[in-house]
Amino acid sequence: MSSKEKPTLGGTRIKTRKRNIAAPLDPSAFADAVVQIYLDNAGDLELISKSIESTDLNFSRYGDTFFEVIFTGGRTQPGTTKPDEGERHPYSIIDCAPQRDAILPSVIYIQKILRRKPFLIKNLENVMQKFLQSLEMFEENERKKLAIFTALSFSQKLSGLPPETVFHPLLKDNLVAKGIVLSFVTDFFREYLVDNSVDDLIAILKRGKMEDLLVFFPTAKRSPEGFSEHFTKEGLIPLVDYNEKKIFEVKVKEMKSALTTQIQEEADVAEVIENMKQRVKDAKLPDLEVVRIMWDILMDAVQWSGKNQQQNANAALRQVKTWAELLNTFCTNAKLELELIYKVQIQCYEDAKLMKLFPEIVRSLYDQDVLAEDTILHWFRKGTNPKGRQTFVKALEPFVNWLEEAEEEE
Repeated sequence: MSSKEKPTLGGTRIKTRKRNIAAPLDPSAFADAVVQIYLDNAGDLELISKSIESTDLNFSRYGDTFFEVIFTGGRTQPGTTKPDEGERHPYSIIDCAPQRDAILPSVIYIQKILRRKPFLIKNLENVMQKFLQSLEMFEENERKKLAIFTALSFSQKLSGLPPETVFHPLLKDNLVAKGIVLSFVTDFFREYLVDNSVDDLIAILKRGKMEDLLVFFPTAKRSPEGFSEHFTKEGLIPLVDYNEKKIFEVKVKEMKSALTTQIQEEADVAEVIENMKQRVKDAKLPDLEVVRIMWDILMDAVQWSGKNQQQNANAALRQVKTWAELLNTFCTNAKLELELIYKVQIQCYEDAKLMKLFPEIVRSLYDQDVLAEDTILHWFRKGTNPKGRQTFVKALEPFVNWLEEAEEEE
């Protein structure tokens, strides 16, 4: 016996284990059987669901084929969305009307199937990915039906469709460039927002790592203006408002960062003023918002002492004096001056170490010509913000008496 030959027991027969005997795949026969169930029950999804539950068809092996039959009425050619040979039924999602009332029953039907056969969740995901990656192979009307189905699936919290499964396949360059993706997501957004809020929609997009909606736009239209124009035309104003708010928040954040850096680096006041003017213009920030932002940043830059009240007072007054010209530039009327007093009031109320500094800060702002006498008197007599008001009015009373006496003397 050669050294390479393995010894065997005489008279024995080697048997092939059953698990190694693979039955040939026959997705066509499976598809035909499912199609027949649809035809036998005339498209009644309740009866079809019961028939599927009682059948002994091998769903675990032909899950993808099963969902192809649901969506397209029959089996599709491997790797494509084109119909394959075999029987077809006319009750598919692609064949119904492009309306929620026609498509919602299919969503509920699939949900029932998945509850009984949860192993099919992955197959639904596979088929949806295939269809979404091949949107150009569907007619425009069919793409709309898929978009409505997808939106309703999220509204109904259909198992097996995580956001990344839906949105990532859409980002094929050719689909985006042709505007197919934008059309699809527009139909999706419109349908989803019927039952859900913009915040719900944004939450889904965030989970799918698709928070930047501009990625769905062709390059030539990929701008804030293009975004607003498209969704305004489509009647999706809440999305336009959301995007404008997001852009506003980004610009505010950038302005805060730039101003904070300049103040920390003790940049020239004139330079800071010019920078602020340009950023305010670019961001189209409301004057009241500018005043609030400036005061917060100026005070955040102060090196506060933990317990020494006098050091805190000196630091706050020094900051006011240093940047009075900046405050003056943007506090251009009584309304804005009053807003500044309210900001000082709220900060002193919410920060215990600053509670006693309110009258000193107001007096300093007056001395630096940031606050006018009439504005201070108006706050003292008619101020509407209740936070700590009683305490601050009493603390400011000596200064107000001095202002009134000076006014009488004049």
